[in-house]
Amino acid sequence: MNQPTFSQLLRSPTMLLAFGFGSGLAPKAPGTFGTLAAIPLWWPLQHLSPALYLGVVVATGLLGCYLCGAASRRMGVHDHGGIVWDEMVGYWLTMFMAPAGWGWALYGFVLFRIFDIAKPQPIGWVDRRVHGGVGIMLDDILAAVYAALVLQLTALIIG
Repeated sequence: MNQPTFSQLLRSPTMLLAFGFGSGLAPKAPGTFGTLAAIPLWWPLQHLSPALYLGVVVATGLLGCYLCGAASRRMGVHDHGGIVWDEMVGYWLTMFMAPAGWGWALYGFVLFRIFDIAKPQPIGWVDRRVHGGVGIMLDDILAAVYAALVLQLTALIIG
């Protein structure tokens, strides 16, 4: 399977989720579109208690190990660009305990995309060496940790 169609995604819940409800089908920058698709889903999450929010992120991350691995095997390509569940979870992790507001949501988006694309160490090493669903998820989780640290530091400085 080269690039699935939206109708093919609709026939497979695993592929539909792995492809970010279709956002991963974008012809250019599917990771960016997958991250954008995560924002409306984040909006209600931000109102959860920190423990519940983190529980949701951990659960979606674990689910992502399965989804991304299964989609990757089905596509016959490790970390196919259209698999964007990892970007979605990465954004949600970036935004853990972030200040409220659209400005912070946008800032978190930009920070996460920078770290996900640039892959500073050890993100790049993980991206090249860890395979399967865990590898697909792990580099984005690390990018999210970097992005979250910068976001929280910025919020602390700005006050």
